[in-house]
Amino acid sequence: MANITKKVSWSSRGDEGTPLLNGSETRRHSKESSAGGAVFQIGRLSTVDLEEEMMSDEDSVRGRPKEIPHNEKLLSLKYESLDYDNIENQLFLEEERRMSYMGFRCLEISRWVVCGLIGFLTGLIACFIDIVVEQLAGIKYQVVKENIERFTEVGGLSISLILWAVLNSIFVMVGAIIVAFFEPIAAGSGIPQIKCYLNGVKIPRVVRLKTLVVKVCGVICSVVGGLAVGKEGPMIHSGAVVAAGVSQGRSTSLKRDFKIFEYFRRDTEKRDFVSAGAAAGVSAAFGAPVGGVLFSLEEGASFWNQMLTWRIFFASMISTFTLNFFLSIYHKNPGDLSNPGLINFGRFENDSVAYYLYEIPLFIAMGAIGGLLGALFNVLNYWLTIFRIRYVHRPCLQVMEAMLVAAVTATVSFTMIYFSDDCQPLGPEHTEEYPLQLFCADGEYNSMATAFFNTPERSVRSLFHNQPGSYNPLTLGVFTLTYFFLACWTYGLTVSAGVFIPSLLIGAAWGRLCGILLATISATGSIWADPGKYALIGAAAQLGGIVRMTLSLTVILVEATGNVTYGLPIMLVLMTAKIVGDYFVEGLYDIHIKLQSIPFLHWEAPATSHWLTAREVMSSPVTCLNKVEKVGTIVDTLSNTSTNHNGFPVVVQGASSEEPAKLCGLILRSQLIVLLKHKVFVELARSRLTQRKLQLKDFRDAYPRFPPIQSIHVSQDERECMMDLSEFMTATPYTVPQDTSLPRVFKLVRALGLRHLVVVDDENRVVGLVTRKDLARYHLGKHGLEELQLAQT
Repeated sequence: MANITKKVSWSSRGDEGTPLLNGSETRRHSKESSAGGAVFQIGRLSTVDLEEEMMSDEDSVRGRPKEIPHNEKLLSLKYESLDYDNIENQLFLEEERRMSYMGFRCLEISRWVVCGLIGFLTGLIACFIDIVVEQLAGIKYQVVKENIERFTEVGGLSISLILWAVLNSIFVMVGAIIVAFFEPIAAGSGIPQIKCYLNGVKIPRVVRLKTLVVKVCGVICSVVGGLAVGKEGPMIHSGAVVAAGVSQGRSTSLKRDFKIFEYFRRDTEKRDFVSAGAAAGVSAAFGAPVGGVLFSLEEGASFWNQMLTWRIFFASMISTFTLNFFLSIYHKNPGDLSNPGLINFGRFENDSVAYYLYEIPLFIAMGAIGGLLGALFNVLNYWLTIFRIRYVHRPCLQVMEAMLVAAVTATVSFTMIYFSDDCQPLGPEHTEEYPLQLFCADGEYNSMATAFFNTPERSVRSLFHNQPGSYNPLTLGVFTLTYFFLACWTYGLTVSAGVFIPSLLIGAAWGRLCGILLATISATGSIWADPGKYALIGAAAQLGGIVRMTLSLTVILVEATGNVTYGLPIMLVLMTAKIVGDYFVEGLYDIHIKLQSIPFLHWEAPATSHWLTAREVMSSPVTCLNKVEKVGTIVDTLSNTSTNHNGFPVVVQGASSEEPAKLCGLILRSQLIVLLKHKVFVELARSRLTQRKLQLKDFRDAYPRFPPIQSIHVSQDERECMMDLSEFMTATPYTVPQDTSLPRVFKLVRALGLRHLVVVDDENRVVGLVTRKDLARYHLGKHGLEELQLAQT
C-alpha cells in the first residue's frame, strides 16, 4: 500500500461550502506529550493517494450537492460514535455504592417491564398498519376492479389504466412528500440504519418520534400505492424507535418527562432496548418470536449477552400476542390467536407435502440460482443508488421519481394483465381477493391479475398455496422478470419500504415455475414436484441471495409457514445462496451502509493488518485538558469550529514544571457542557454559592440532546475561574501502548464499544487517540489492505 501523502479537513456541520479535500500536507505523528494547550485537529487524518484531482474551494461550493459524490474510497466524517462504555467516575461509583440489593432487583424488573411495553406498543403499531393498509387497499382495488369490469365490454379500458395509475401516484406522492420534506431518515427499510446504530454509530434522527410517525404513514402509502415493497423493514425500524423512546421514560420531541426509567438514560442501556425493539418488529411482521431474536442477533446487534436474549424473546412474544389479539377482535373472532403475524404466508401444515432425499440437490441448485439473481439485484440497485446520489438529491426530484415509479408499476401491471390469456376456473373454494375476469369466459378469472392486482403479501400467499395448475409457466416467467426489475427500481426510493416481501414474491414466482417444469419433464414429477413447495424454496433462495441472512431467516420462514419439516432444505438453500452471492457482491444492507459512507466496524479487523500499529493509525497530537483547568480554556476548546472533539484526555503535571504531563483520566464533551451549564467552578464551590452538588441525574436529564456550547453563557469573570475535573472524568480510561497492532486495537474498540482509546508511551504520556473512524477506514480490498478517503458531507 502506498504511503500517505494527503490530508483531509472538514468543518462544523453547518458549513456546507467546505470542500471534500483541502491541501496536500504530509501527516505527522507527534511523539511528544500533549499538554493542556496542545490543539489537535482530529479531522486531519491520512488518506491513500487516489488518482482523482483536488477540487478548488470555488468549484466545491458552486457544484457540490450536500450528498457525498460516490467514491469507493470514501468515509463520511459527519457520523459520531455512541458512548457504549460506562463512564466510571466518582459520581457513578458513589451511586452504585448507595444502591441496595433490592435496588438492583428493581432495576432488573424495570428492564423486563420496558421490554414488555416495547412488545405491546410495537404490536399495536403493526396492527394499525395492517388494518389501515387492508382498508385502503381494499377500497382502491374494488374501485379499479369495478371500473375495469364496466369498460371491458364497452371499450375504453385506457380510462381504467389512468385511474389505476393516478390512484397509485396519489398515495405514493403523499408518502414521498412526508419522507422527502419532513424526515428523510425515514426513507427505505431502516434496517441498515438500525444495524449501524446497534454497531455504535450515531445516525442523526434515526430513533426520533417524528421518524416513527413518518415511517408508519409512509409505509402505508407505499403499500397502498401499489409499489413493489413490503412492510417488514419499516416495522423493524418502528420497533427500534418505540424501544428508544419507551426506555427513556420521556419524549424529548414532545417535551414530556414522565420521571420514570431515568437510570436507562445512557447509550449502553438504550442500545439493548433498541435490539429488543428490532426483534419485536420482526416478530410482529412475521409472527416469528424466535426468528426475531435471531434476526437481532445475526443481522442487528453488535453486542449481546445471555440475559438480553431472554428479555428480547419476551418482547417478541408480547409483540406477536398483541398483534394477533387485536387483529382477532378486528376480524370479529376474539380469542383466535392463530394469525401468524402482520405478513400472513398461510400455513403449510395441511398441505401433506414432504420432500424426498433426491430433491436436496435440486434445492441446492435453486439456492445457487437465488444467489446469482440476488447478486444481480444488488449490483443493479448499487448502480441505481449511485445515480440517485449524484442526480436525484433534491426533494422535489425524489417525489417525482417515486410518482413515476408508481405510475410505471401500475402501467406495467395493467399491460401484463391485459395481454395475458391465462384464464383459470373460479371454483367455490377460490382464495383470490379481487378476481378479475377481463377477457376470460364466465366463471373464470385472469391468473396474471392474482399476482399483480393484489398486495404483495397476498400474492406470495397465493403462490404458496394455490392448487397446481393455477398458473401457467409463461405467466410466472413474465411476472418474475417484470417484478424483478420493478422491485430493483423501487428499493432506494424516498419512501418508507422494505425489500423482504418483494424478494419473497420474486423467488416464489420462479420457484413455482421450477416446480411446474420439474413436474412436466419427470414421469413421476406430479407426485413429488409440488409447485407450492418449490415456491417456498425459491422464495427463501431469492431473499437469501439479496440480504444474505441464514439462521434467522430459516427460523422466520419456518415460523411464518408453520412447518418445521422444511427447516433443513431452507437452511441449505440459504447457505448456498449466501455463498454464491458473496462471491460476486455484498448483501444489500451492507452495500447501502457502504454507499452512505458510514464508519461501520465489522466483527474482525482486516486479515492483513497485523503490521500496522496504533502509532500509525491514531490521530495526533491530541487536545488534552489539565485536571484542574481554566474555564476559559475549556470554553475556547469546545467552541473551536475547526474541530469537533468529543473526548479529551485529562493530564496531570509532574512534580516539576519541566516534567511532561501524564494521563490521569478522560472526559467527554457532553460532560463538560453539563458542568459549564451548572457552573461547577472551584471558586463558587469554595464560596458556597452553588445550590447543591452535581449528581448523575443532571447528566441523565440532559441526555441525549446535550445543548451546544454556543447556548452556554459564560461571563468574562467566570472565564477566569477554574474547574476541577477529577470528580467527573473517567479515572481509568482504556489505553494501549503505541506499538500495539491494529487487530488488538480493533478488538478493544469493537468488543467493548469504546468511543475513544488513548494511546500512551512507556511513561504514560498521551501520544494519540484512536476513534472509530481511525479503524473503519482500513479494509481488505482487491489489491490488499486499502485505506478509505475521508470526506465531509
